[in-house]
Amino acid sequence: MEAWDYIKKGKAYTWKEKFAILKSKKICPEAFANIKDKNEITVIINQSKIEDNKAIMGIEKDWKIITFDMKLPFGLVGFLARITKELAEENISIFVISAFSTDHLLVKEKDLDKTLSKLKHLGFQIK
Repeated sequence: MEAWDYIKKGKAYTWKEKFAILKSKKICPEAFANIKDKNEITVIINQSKIEDNKAIMGIEKDWKIITFDMKLPFGLVGFLARITKELAEENISIFVISAFSTDHLLVKEKDLDKTLSKLKHLGFQIK
């Protein structure tokens, strides 16, 4: 299947929680995700679980996670490109995390309604 076929038949859901994206000095075991590269550790965590500590070097709050509730094959080309193009045209800033089987799109809470509307327009069913 092509990317457009996945989009037209796609399903997604929004997490109820608000999340923060942190630049941290250490991995956070209770986080949604920890991304460690040679330069930094990025932590995506439920905002209610943030502890005020010296490990936090930077923080961006009020993000919502939209999970594509479908298995996406590794060889699929253009799925995120089509989605992000539509969101870019609306000036919506995004943060994307790809997991083994699917993708997660983070958008600021203030842009959630507009983002969901665009996804529905593309053909996604939103749970």
